[in-house]
Amino acid sequence: MKPIRYTLRAIGALIDYPQAERQGLAAAVRDALDGERALSPAMREQLAGFADGLERGDAFDLAETWVATFDRGRMTSLHLFEHVHGESRDRGQAMVDLKMLYEKAGLLLSADELPDYLPAFLEYLSTQEPKAALADLRDTADVLRKLGNVLARIGSRYALLPAALLELAGAPGLDEPLPAAEKLAPIDTEALDREWADEPVMFGGEGGCGAASQGGQVSPITIHRKGAGKAPVSHGVQS
Repeated sequence: MKPIRYTLRAIGALIDYPQAERQGLAAAVRDALDGERALSPAMREQLAGFADGLERGDAFDLAETWVATFDRGRMTSLHLFEHVHGESRDRGQAMVDLKMLYEKAGLLLSADELPDYLPAFLEYLSTQEPKAALADLRDTADVLRKLGNVLARIGSRYALLPAALLELAGAPGLDEPLPAAEKLAPIDTEALDREWADEPVMFGGEGGCGAASQGGQVSPITIHRKGAGKAPVSHGVQS
């Protein structure tokens, strides 16, 4: 099976909050994607073009677009459990369980980062064997597809990144076509949140994330391998 470690990290870096220092981002992303060839040539080219846009873009505009896209409504949240549990108490337990998985893999989150944040989850997957990582990524397919469809519908080019993860997982792609260019019109977050409330999604197969296992323990995703050392989650393309 092809390695996917750097592909996961590259996509995580692209969907994360735009960093102030972006010099060389496009070349690093292209090298990571072409080195593993886990995605189709067309998808790798689109992701490299997206990275080039981030590298060349104005820092203020990039940050403003990211915040408007991901921080002002539930439908476009990058926190996976937001799409599954909402504000229910189940979300808290699922967070604890996921954080424990990260720690077993040798990953430590920063104090202000929640474990269900998509770039952090992709960083965790990058520490796992490809077969295990792809199985866990497929468990998020419904959430990723819903996120990507909403992003595509509002005209955000960020829809490319959930689409890439779905391709990587070998899951059905988006129902909405990817936008050719970023749409600058304001996002109606109230309308999106009303839609979010009407369309719950599943995470992790039957029973969802946080369902009780046979041993009475809560397991948000299946564990296949434990990591060795301790290292902070970096969200970088390469280590």
